[in-house]
Amino acid sequence: MVRVAIIGASGYTGVESIEIILRHPSAKLTYLTALPEECGHVADLFGQLRGRLDMPVEPLDLDKLAQTADVAMCCLPHKVSMAFVPKLLNAGVKVIDFSADYRIKDVAVYEKYYEPHTDRENLAHAVYGLPELFRGEIKKATLIANPGCYPTGASLALAPLLANKLIKTRGIVVSSVTGVSGGGKNPSPNFHFPNMNENLYPYGVGVHRHMPEMEQVASAVAGESVELLFQPHVGPFDRGILSSVYCDPTGDISAKQVQDLFRDFYKDERFVQVLAKPPVVKHVAKSNYCHVFPTVAKGKVVVFSAIDNLIKGASGQAIQNMNLLFNLPEAMGLE
Repeated sequence: MVRVAIIGASGYTGVESIEIILRHPSAKLTYLTALPEECGHVADLFGQLRGRLDMPVEPLDLDKLAQTADVAMCCLPHKVSMAFVPKLLNAGVKVIDFSADYRIKDVAVYEKYYEPHTDRENLAHAVYGLPELFRGEIKKATLIANPGCYPTGASLALAPLLANKLIKTRGIVVSSVTGVSGGGKNPSPNFHFPNMNENLYPYGVGVHRHMPEMEQVASAVAGESVELLFQPHVGPFDRGILSSVYCDPTGDISAKQVQDLFRDFYKDERFVQVLAKPPVVKHVAKSNYCHVFPTVAKGKVVVFSAIDNLIKGASGQAIQNMNLLFNLPEAMGLE
C-alpha cells in the first residue's frame, strides 16, 4: 500500500487528488497539509468528503510527513514548492510536484517566466511527468515534474507529428480555451460571475509561461529545436481545455495518413483516444483521458485535443505518475 501525503490539500488539485486516492485500491492517504488558516477537518473544507474521509488538514510538519508517507503530492504555487522539495527528497520521500519549479530545464528560461530558481541541483535530475512520452524515465525517478495543463493537451497533439518529422518545427500555432478552474481557487475580478458568464477572452498574448514548456517537450520529441506560438483563452465553463493546433507539413500528406499515424502512435496508450471527429470538452470531464482528432485542412495539419485540466492536466496525471513510480498498473484508480 502506497502511503500518500498531499501538501496544499485545500486547493482544487488537492481535493481532486483526494478523490482519486479514495478509490485507489493500492494507495492510502496518510497526511494532508495546508496553510494554517486553511486547516481543519477535511470535510469542513470540502463538504463532498463528509462521511467519506475522516482526516484533519494540518499545518506542514516535515518530520511527520517523512514518517507517514512514501510519496508527497506537492500542490503548491511556483517558487513555494522548491522551498520544500529538497527536504522531502532528503528524507527519502518521493515527490510529484504540481508547480512549474522543476519542469523547465533551462534556468534562464524558467527565471524569465517565473522566479529566481533556488534548487538547481534537484532541477537537474527531475523527470517531466508526461507518461505517454517519458514513461521509462518516470519509473526510475524520485522527483516528478507534473506537466502543466495546457502543455499536456498540446504535447499529445504534436508528438506523433514531430516524432515522425511530418511537420515543420517553425510556425506551429497552439490555440487553447480553458475553464475558469484553471485559474485556481483564489478569487479574481476577471473570473467574477458577471464578467465570466457568457464571455470568452484571450490573455497572455505571446508571453504565456506555458509556451517555453511546450517548446521544451516538443524539442525533446522532435530531436531538434521547435518554436511555437501559444495563445490561451478563458471560457465560461468550470473545467476542461480544448486545444487547436495548426502546423505546416514537411510534404504531401492526407487526412487519412495523419489519422492512421495517430492511431498507431497511441495504440497502446490507455488514456489517449484518437477520434474520427473533433473532440468535445464535456466528454473528457472528470476523466484522465485525452481525446484527439488530427486532420488536414487547406494544406495545414490540424489537431484538436481535449482534456480535463484538473485531472489529465493535473491530479489524474499525478496519480498516473505515482502508479509508475511504485510499479502499479498505470490506470489503477483512474478508470
